[in-house]
Amino acid sequence: MTAETPPSSASDRELVLTRMIHAPRERIFDAWTKRLPEWWGPHGMTTPVCEMDLRPGGLFRTVMRTPDGTEYPTRGVFLEVVEPERIVFTDAFDVSWQPNPDIFFTAITTFDDVGGKTRYTARALHWTVENREKHEKMGFHQGWGESLDRLVLLVMKG
Repeated sequence: MTAETPPSSASDRELVLTRMIHAPRERIFDAWTKRLPEWWGPHGMTTPVCEMDLRPGGLFRTVMRTPDGTEYPTRGVFLEVVEPERIVFTDAFDVSWQPNPDIFFTAITTFDDVGGKTRYTARALHWTVENREKHEKMGFHQGWGESLDRLVLLVMKG
């Protein structure tokens, strides 16, 4: 890096989705950690594979499937799980802290209590601006937004 090249800020490598949900954070956290296959993925997708070992270094693996059978795998590890406040996972590592050569992002999901409601924030922190741009063009806001729609519906049903 030269003096003329300022370091990248987190914001130029970050995508964020925030929503106020009219439910306690414990209920939302519970649905996130125990019922993920019921809501993970955009509308029309299913999640036939879901493995979660909810501890730092624990496996996080999903496979989302479109109606035409196309599959989108996610594999990584949890970095932090603080019930009912925060979940952090990354695809930078696989189990046993094995580095992943195809790193893309780290996800930080927070569940902030706001008088019995929850401010849900999902942040995707990317290693490069290019990866952030790629994720945005892949439909981050729509896809993660639709997943969140599905989570909210699930939580509101009970």
